[in-house]
Amino acid sequence: MTTEEGSEPGTPLNEMMDGIRRELIQQVAAADRDANRDIYDALEDE
Repeated sequence: MTTEEGSEPGTPLNEMMDGIRRELIQQVAAADRDANRDIYDALEDE
């Protein structure tokens, strides 16, 4: 069993998983911003 540090960079599977992780992070961040829009707006106004 390999760890993330021990895995080979650049393999097709690793590249695909990195893309999926990036997409999920972007979707979660966007959903969080939408759900908490009033808080973000209040922080921008300070």
